[in-house]
Amino acid sequence: MAIRRIKQLVQSHTSSDGDGVKIQRAHGFDNRLFSPFLMIDELKSESPDDYIGGFPAHPHRGIETLTYMINGHFQHKDHMGNVGELRDGGAQWMSAGKGVIHSEMPMMTDGALHGFQIWINLPAAKKMQPAQYTDFQPEMITEKALTSDSLIRVIAGDLTIKGETLTGPLQKTGVPTTIADWQARQGEHFTSCLNPDFQALLYVYKGEISIEGITATAGQLAILDKGEGLSIEAAQDTGVLLLSGLPIDEPVVHYGPFVMNSMEEIEQAIADYQQGRLVG
Repeated sequence: MAIRRIKQLVQSHTSSDGDGVKIQRAHGFDNRLFSPFLMIDELKSESPDDYIGGFPAHPHRGIETLTYMINGHFQHKDHMGNVGELRDGGAQWMSAGKGVIHSEMPMMTDGALHGFQIWINLPAAKKMQPAQYTDFQPEMITEKALTSDSLIRVIAGDLTIKGETLTGPLQKTGVPTTIADWQARQGEHFTSCLNPDFQALLYVYKGEISIEGITATAGQLAILDKGEGLSIEAAQDTGVLLLSGLPIDEPVVHYGPFVMNSMEEIEQAIADYQQGRLVG
């Protein structure tokens, strides 16, 4: 079985979004090796001033978002009437499709906030489908202790580890996708099978990992090459998100909250929003 290696490292950078929310961002709108993923934002703070304004009502078209909280709550409200509030360890998925208008508010738990929002592209055939929303509280996430010092949480798709397939609660992404969180003490190893047709990324949010002698540290996203298997060593106490999915071989045109296949479609999305036709 061919083990995947690190092909490229992308360093996240400090940014802000919404009403001044401080984030670490790694994106690949112009990098085909990211596909079907577009961006990952990490929210991590012990100061309410970093996020208190939240993300006031704003539109999206043409993408899905997956929000996953390790520490803290995350409240979602949208034009469809959906209201959801994640607890520590929960996740929420939204497919903007033709259009959605929503607001999001992060909230601390015991003085800590740590979570992620992942943007996943939609293929052209699904960019104008109706919007959808689902949340998954922590007890709904598939969780397995691999050893006394190693834990895997599968949020989306399926992950096969030592012959056992773990199935996450999110199964209806626009293209087949697997998203998981591995948390481990220094010296632990993680091995799994991966669909050889999938692209695979690793976002290290704590510590350091090593794959075939190449390391990735907290705040770095590792793009992996092709293969059928994954083997990771925790070089330090580690937390890492595994993002794997079927690439979308289509043009990507990004403007703010809209991701389409052409500039004409972006201009139409802007006009639809301005004229109240984005949703409904």
